[in-house]
Amino acid sequence: MITLKQFFEITNYRITEGGDYGWSCYGPNSHHLSAWNGVHSTGGWSANAVFDTETQTVYEVEVCDYTHNRAYRLITPEFAQAHRLEAKQRGIRMNEAWDDVKWVDLEVDLDWLEKAQAIVAGAVYDDRVQIELNLDEDLLFDLMKLAHKQDTTLNQLVETILREHIENHRPTVDLTA
Repeated sequence: MITLKQFFEITNYRITEGGDYGWSCYGPNSHHLSAWNGVHSTGGWSANAVFDTETQTVYEVEVCDYTHNRAYRLITPEFAQAHRLEAKQRGIRMNEAWDDVKWVDLEVDLDWLEKAQAIVAGAVYDDRVQIELNLDEDLLFDLMKLAHKQDTTLNQLVETILREHIENHRPTVDLTA
């Protein structure tokens, strides 16, 4: 998970507010810190971290890109279910960041760090979501050979395979029923 040091570095140590977290899903010692550059339009960004004041464990980080209306969130997997349950109990729409902007939940720390760093710097960034794949060596080798044969990169091949699999297994809705 992201550390407080990484959060501070990403936000250039610009903390604009903080306080007790207010929800119980992360325990009694949860606190939040926010960094905002003061702009809610082009060039605007904010970042938040929820952490434990005793252990310094970071439970959740968020970064919002107001220029492109994008919101990214990374929640420690061990606490994601508790967070969802409390949101449901409170009647909070878990996926809504603001207005018509949905949270994009990330699973890879480096993905959040790269996006957050670029957003704060006002730089261009990849808005696709990274996922972690653990492949055994034989399958990895076979995929590398196939990528070579198709004159493409391993990443491009895997992305194509995943997109096709998702598309082929997308649930369909029968509107005539």
